[in-house]
Amino acid sequence: MLNSVVSFFTELMRRFLPDPFVFAIGLTLLTMLLSYVVEGLAPIHILESWGEGFWSLLAFTTQMAVILVMGYVVATAPFVDRMLDKLVSRIKSPRAAVVVATVVGGVGCYLNWGFGLVIGGLVARKLAMSIKGVHYPLIIAAAYSGFTLYGFGFSATIPVLISTKGHQLQEQMGVISLSETIFSLPMMLTALIVLITMPILNAFLHPKNPDDIIEIDPACFVDKPHKSEAHHLLAENTFATRLNNSKILSGLIGVLGIAYLVMFVYKGGSFDLNKINFLLLFLGVLLLRTPAEYMSKLNEGVKTVSGIILQFPFYAGIIAIMHASGLVDTISAAFISISTTQTLPFWGVISSFIINFFAPSAGGHWAIQGPFMVEAARELSTSQAQTAMSVMLGNAWNDLIQPFWILPALAMSRLKLKDIMGYTVVIMLWVGAIYISSVLIWSYMSH
Repeated sequence: MLNSVVSFFTELMRRFLPDPFVFAIGLTLLTMLLSYVVEGLAPIHILESWGEGFWSLLAFTTQMAVILVMGYVVATAPFVDRMLDKLVSRIKSPRAAVVVATVVGGVGCYLNWGFGLVIGGLVARKLAMSIKGVHYPLIIAAAYSGFTLYGFGFSATIPVLISTKGHQLQEQMGVISLSETIFSLPMMLTALIVLITMPILNAFLHPKNPDDIIEIDPACFVDKPHKSEAHHLLAENTFATRLNNSKILSGLIGVLGIAYLVMFVYKGGSFDLNKINFLLLFLGVLLLRTPAEYMSKLNEGVKTVSGIILQFPFYAGIIAIMHASGLVDTISAAFISISTTQTLPFWGVISSFIINFFAPSAGGHWAIQGPFMVEAARELSTSQAQTAMSVMLGNAWNDLIQPFWILPALAMSRLKLKDIMGYTVVIMLWVGAIYISSVLIWSYMSH
């Protein structure tokens, strides 16, 4: 039964799902059309809002790219690589490999979504290389599925944002402690349930028929040797080369970076994206040991973010159109109008899931949906913490089938979107059932 469902969605994706960039273009045109038909915004204003908003998230785009590149550097450092090799050597069966890839990706994303996206993909590729009979598209999809756990973790954007003094909605909702959101008992139990059941589901998705299994092609990862002038310089015994390969320089600047963060936390500072990137950067410097080794890994990591750099401005343009036209207001209001004190978090998950197709950045997502959800929670006397988490969970749920965030996994695996999306759709259905059940139980028990 389960294999039939997977086959149905896989074939559906193969026939009709375009590449992520084409998907972004299609969403842009759809948003323009909806803004005109539903909201009545004049075409000239639609075009203006799109063009003016296209580069509005440039700083945030850079932060997203940096967190992925720095995550790649840390995840591929020799020490981490040796740990992954030891883990992989203990796994013997294809289904066990799928379970491990899911858990590593999930735990990694819980700690930091950029690190988790990379380390999940890397361990999945290692497992596919070393274990015969592993269905490669599935194990990559399984590793990526762990990304949904970032919504409960240390880098969950919305909970971290509203726990910070001075956030944009502080006057309306106050400062919400992390103990009320990601570290509340209901959310920690939900995360645990996902972490336990999702690897089991993914293992059952593995094809039973050997003819249906597509194994990894190692030849795809053999790069042609290329010696540049820089490589020759590194081989020379010059003063410059000794500096490039100096462990003392890397160790000194790495320790200084970590020392600053320790001092920052000791003084009561709270982490934001810049501080997370700061940590990943200097942790990577320490793990890679020399400036030359760090730059080599950094250059590799840059290849994984090219799609994000290209597509993020298109989603910024989409967000600008939705904001100018009031389309998000309409979507949110439609769900809020049928909400009660107990069901507002449920409709928050559903509306957030829909909006995340158009605004896959949780920060940008919250900026346009958050004010309506916060006001609705106040009017209905619903918990602000539960309401905020419902938006976060809807975002993390939709990310399972949001082509934008799958880009790093595709870059590392050399697969196409249509190869893995059939599996992530099935996983999305299961995770959605858990999230919806969780917010409903949490809400009804609280009221």
